Amino acid sequence: MIEKLKENYRNKKVFITGHTGFKGSWLLAILKYLGAEVKGYSLDPDGEPSLYNLLNGNKLCQSVIADIRNKEKLSKEIHAFQPDFVFHLAAQSLVRVSFDKPIDTFEINVLGTTYLLEAIRQLEKNCSVVIVTTDKVYENRETWDAYREDEPLGGFDPYSSSKAGAEIVTASYRKSFFAPDMYPYHRKAVATARAGNVIGGGDWAKDRIIPDLIRALTSNKVLTVRNPNSIRPWQHVLEPLAGYLWLAAHLQEDPQRFSGAFNFGPMEADNMRVRQLVEKSLEIWGSGQFKEQIDPNAPHEAGILRLDIAKVINELEWKPKWDSEKALEMTLIWYKDFKNDPSAITENQIIEYFSL
Repeated sequence: MIEKLKENYRNKKVFITGHTGFKGSWLLAILKYLGAEVKGYSLDPDGEPSLYNLLNGNKLCQSVIADIRNKEKLSKEIHAFQPDFVFHLAAQSLVRVSFDKPIDTFEINVLGTTYLLEAIRQLEKNCSVVIVTTDKVYENRETWDAYREDEPLGGFDPYSSSKAGAEIVTASYRKSFFAPDMYPYHRKAVATARAGNVIGGGDWAKDRIIPDLIRALTSNKVLTVRNPNSIRPWQHVLEPLAGYLWLAAHLQEDPQRFSGAFNFGPMEADNMRVRQLVEKSLEIWGSGQFKEQIDPNAPHEAGILRLDIAKVINELEWKPKWDSEKALEMTLIWYKDFKNDPSAITENQIIEYFSL
């Protein structure tokens, strides 16, 4: 994999929205390792500590601090850069925040995606585009069945439904302007990537289980677990990011075949309950306690959510490298050691992952 990725991205221009966020910062570090030239477009990092600042993100890319809803600015920056690849990660990405700020959530996730696609439509060169959404785009029936890419989209909460909306907008642009069989004329290949719950070093977002766990462990407090029985497709952040890069490389080589939607998640055995995730994390860390506190009045969150990844295994020949225990181990090692040299431990984990 690594040699093919270096061949595809070395000295290529890559435009990333949301580059100052958790996943965006890891993607910057990977692209540096691959030798790409990167331009990022995002808001300022949200809070401190910030993974982007810890990694000296401004040295990893040409950074533009702006809102995805500023369509003139977004278009100007894309056209000035003339990217070979675009990864759209910018989003309002928290379920709980979406209940407090539904209008912002829909504007950012749906209109922001539309503005990006419109800017790409006006780009007069070939470009491979990956729009990152979420595993929550599906009409969740709360069953044990894993969702396939051809199943109905939906979304209970504003976050989930806004991401489903981004999928619908992308499908519309693909059919209307970026039809795969017309690629020689428009030269744009567009895919969407639906990833599960990611963990990894450098995430300090509110209302996420690993950041909450790290805050509790480092302050000697008892972790409160809201949804201990919820099942999620947990995976290390390097897994979907490698998948996005692999998908975009395939888009570049065969746009007619790979334009479409793809699930990126763990193997079936690595779907686990929140309680299991916490128990295994405390075992790896070597200390800590948690308590369960289910709030019947809390905003709705899915109880069961699993992805079918047969398509990426069969068509992209991609599959996860780290199981859930390894993903937790690498995440907790990062948090234990990052203060010494966050860039070094991040790079070392990237090298270890891609060396497999």
